[in-house]
Amino acid sequence: MDEAIRRYIIEAKRDLRARQDVETAFAKVREAMEREVAAIFEEETKAGSAVPSLDFEAVKTDKVSDAQRAQVRRRGAAVIRGVFPRARAEAWNEQVGLYIDENDYLEKAQEKAGMDKYFEELKADRPQIYGLYWSKPQIEARQAEEMAVTKRFLNRLWDVDSPVGREFDPDNDYAYADRTRRRQPGDSKLGLSPHVDAGSYERWVDPAFQKIYEPVFAGDWSAYDPWKAAYRTQTREFPSPAVCSMFRSFQGWTALTAQGPHDGTLQLVPIAKGMAFMLLRALQPDVADDELCGALPGRALVAHPDWHADLLKGLVSIPKVEPGDTVWWHPDLIHAVEDQHNGKEEANVIYVGASPRCPKNEAYARKQAASFLAGESAPDFAPENYEVDFRGRATLDDLTDLGRAQMAL
Repeated sequence: MDEAIRRYIIEAKRDLRARQDVETAFAKVREAMEREVAAIFEEETKAGSAVPSLDFEAVKTDKVSDAQRAQVRRRGAAVIRGVFPRARAEAWNEQVGLYIDENDYLEKAQEKAGMDKYFEELKADRPQIYGLYWSKPQIEARQAEEMAVTKRFLNRLWDVDSPVGREFDPDNDYAYADRTRRRQPGDSKLGLSPHVDAGSYERWVDPAFQKIYEPVFAGDWSAYDPWKAAYRTQTREFPSPAVCSMFRSFQGWTALTAQGPHDGTLQLVPIAKGMAFMLLRALQPDVADDELCGALPGRALVAHPDWHADLLKGLVSIPKVEPGDTVWWHPDLIHAVEDQHNGKEEANVIYVGASPRCPKNEAYARKQAASFLAGESAPDFAPENYEVDFRGRATLDDLTDLGRAQMAL
């Protein structure tokens, strides 16, 4: 670790510890997390899953109940079913496969073999994620009106009113170009250990992050509201390939194939306030002054059994989803990918998150637009640039008016 960053961490921890009795505060949050984990397993037993499921038709017609909205906020995640017709999602799956095969992606990827440093600290091997951003199915999913409706609903779960002004526009967004996962049945090497994206050590030392978590650091963790938008769009992450520099109100993906528990797919710790545990855990006396329970610049924030076992007891797989369903989770939620794919079919998805309009996201969208026009990798990711000369790559002519607006074009 850079010596300047090491000193910064030491000073930040000293200042944060001076603001409260961190041992008493952590004891309280630990008890609360134990209750939440117990509730998760009660919901898994009674309802089949602790991750709430909503029908897209209810989202579209504004018939989601207050109780359902409250449960999504509590769990920090949701499955929204039937966003796209099954046949459309299955066609996308076939088209992505053809795009990969016709352009010899696998052969080209072998020439550039190597693991992204972003995931270097994670226990399991890299998942089967393809460094593709501009296939026509990916573009169609991002700019679909059904997707826009879904993201408006999700963004409105956030409190955008704050003393620092309106943080983002919940009704409009900029597209965040991400990759696609195509996981083979029987795979046992391509899982991803529990982690949190969009910032690691920054959560303790960046002024905007400290503002977000002010109640936690000030000694009143229960007053922390993970849905307050204030300062979320002002955070600054340590620059590194694969670190998201957009503010995503939700991470998410669209299922191209059926998948569920044991199919090598997504796992979550569905506790929206779980970050309070991680923040206070790093301030405890058994953690070295220059340590943050494994948090490192330019890496995913690892949730490790040595430090976060109480939270990881709540790690559960998402319920079974069908092609056309979408899955969403709060940016602070611990998530993972199952180590073993014991299913019989591929577990394939297109990653599409919610990234509402705000100055931070606009700045990135303009850089991303240049990458799109050139067919290069999106700016947040390693510059592999596979698609520069790919046949069938989406171009400006494939964008709808909504798609152009989402791409800042």
